[in-house]
Formats: sequence, structure tokens, C-alpha cells
Amino acid sequence: MKVAVACDHAGFLLKSCVVEVINAAGHQVTDLGTDSIQSVDYPDFAEKLGREIQMGNAERGILICGSGIGACIAANKMKGIYASICHDTYSAHQGVEHDRMNVLCLGARIIGPELVKEIVRSFLSAQFVNEERHIRRTNKIKSIEERERNTGSQNAGPH
Repeated sequence: MKVAVACDHAGFLLKSCVVEVINAAGHQVTDLGTDSIQSVDYPDFAEKLGREIQMGNAERGILICGSGIGACIAANKMKGIYASICHDTYSAHQGVEHDRMNVLCLGARIIGPELVKEIVRSFLSAQFVNEERHIRRTNKIKSIEERERNTGSQNAGPH
């Protein structure tokens, strides 16, 4: 599987651990940066990662920022990106199995490398459970996404 990885400055030090786990699991990594602890803006890297998935260059992605929250919010603004913060192994595999999660978001200031290794392995090994109830629910999510894309800009309030 092709996996894109991106982070902001807060996630930089944890990124190498994530890349190691992906490689050890036999998957192909695309490292989208950042490449230092110099301050950058997480939405830029969330968008890069999302585009890789949208273009079919990666099947899944892993985003790392300080808390995981900002990267998750930014990624979920993109069509076809289903991101979630997971700081436990159950959520990491269940999000894929039941909800078609394709982006794992991690908070580098929240969890350490040993737990990250387990979470990433859990995320990568999970597959969508092709049961009617999960298909029905994820199709409803896609319908919400489509309706919002078609009417969202008209209903957006002042910025």
C-alpha cells in the first residue's frame, strides 16, 4: 500500500518513527515534509497529503501535528478525505473497518513513539468491513459531503 506522511514542525521528530513503522510493514512511503522543527502551518501539509490521496498517489495518509486536532480539521475539509485523531489502537483499526477512515492523525505532544508504533501498525493492517450496515453508513457520509459541497458556499456565513 502507498502511504503519504506529512507533519508540521511539532510533529517532525515523531515522523521518522512513523516512517520506520510503515517501511517495516512493507508499505511504500511518500514523505511530504516538513523537514525540520522550523515553524510551518499544518493546513499546508494536511492539504498536500489530502491531494496525494485524491489523486490516487496514496491509499492512506498519516498526519502529525502537536495535538493532531488542527491537521485533522484541515484534512477533513477535503473531499474524499476521512481523517480522525487516534491515540489508541482500537480507534485506529475500527475507524478503517467501519468508517473508511483513510487518514490517521496523531498528536506528537500527546503520545510517545512506542504507542505510535502500535497505532500505526493497527491502522495499516485494518481493512474496511464490507458489511451492509457499514456500506450504508459510509454512503450516507458521502451524501452529506456531496450536499455540503453543492450548497456549502451559498450557506456559509460571514467569515
